[in-house]
Amino acid sequence: MEAEIVNKLRSRGAVTLSLVAELEGRVVGHILFTPVRIITPAGESSAVGLGPMAVLPAYQKQGLGSQLVEQGLSECKRMGQVMVIVLGHLHYYPRFGFKNAAIFGIRCQEAVPEEAFMLVELAEGAAQGFVGGVVYYQPEFWEE
Repeated sequence: MEAEIVNKLRSRGAVTLSLVAELEGRVVGHILFTPVRIITPAGESSAVGLGPMAVLPAYQKQGLGSQLVEQGLSECKRMGQVMVIVLGHLHYYPRFGFKNAAIFGIRCQEAVPEEAFMLVELAEGAAQGFVGGVVYYQPEFWEE
């Protein structure tokens, strides 16, 4: 399912950043960042969404996923992105600085577990401009 979403996003040009982890010439992990729209009472802004991210089972728990996230966030910041949104595991992403988006008054377009919807500011105070915002992901993420 995730590969299908990634292929659809790529074919539409809806990818901000795509990184792979390779070992001995074999792709063992991947992380994708896509544009998201944030509609606020003051208007529309943009950020990026992290996901999907995957590491082959045989290579999990070896730090590859963490390296992908760290490199991805670093590259997003270098590209001028100010904020990254993730719908992910609440015990995994906080180690990279992700916080519950509700703290900033930001919610997802769909009904998702509040504790799993997080963001990280790549520029200090960036989320303050999005208070009351609703994040809209690329449509491929919600298609059945």
